[in-house]
Amino acid sequence: MNCKEALPSMHEYMDGDLSGTPLIELKKHMLFCPDCNHRFKQMQNAEALVRSLPHVAPAADLSERIMMSLPKSKKRNSWMEWVKRHPAVSVASMFLFVMLCASVSLWNQDQEMVVKGADLDQVVIKGDMVYVPAGSTINGNLMVKRGKIQVDGEVKGNLVVIDGSYNLASTAHISGKIKKVDQALDWLWFEVNEYVSLFAK
Repeated sequence: MNCKEALPSMHEYMDGDLSGTPLIELKKHMLFCPDCNHRFKQMQNAEALVRSLPHVAPAADLSERIMMSLPKSKKRNSWMEWVKRHPAVSVASMFLFVMLCASVSLWNQDQEMVVKGADLDQVVIKGDMVYVPAGSTINGNLMVKRGKIQVDGEVKGNLVVIDGSYNLASTAHISGKIKKVDQALDWLWFEVNEYVSLFAK
């Protein structure tokens, strides 16, 4: 038996749980190991000291007094409690989150070119290119999504280019604003503004 094995055996012996061959091995080891012998005597002295102390029964209300003296913990409201107290806001937030995820997903999946406007008979479309020829006038807004637009004529309204590019000739005239939307969040914001403007009319 070595010193590492002897220490747990000493504890078992002190508890009265060691007998037979393990007890004989421990006693042999302590005869030849002064360190373990000294440690065992210290353990015996400590146990004797503890047993010699008078037994004092704790006061009946000791645990209650200890609990009262502890600082009161602040109750933290979890986010679930907030959701329970504000169900309408929670549902609206979840709806907006789902719509945002769906819109971003659609932004990445939709690859088809779309041209919208009130006066499209003046517009020439070839492949992914949209032309407003010189001398032509588009009355109202013109939107091109996922394409290129070349304006040589006049647009009496806004020109909106979503995930595409535009080129204006020196003869081009846009009476409204030119809006270029290149990112999914910009597109979502544009769609929300369009939706709100429909109700404002």
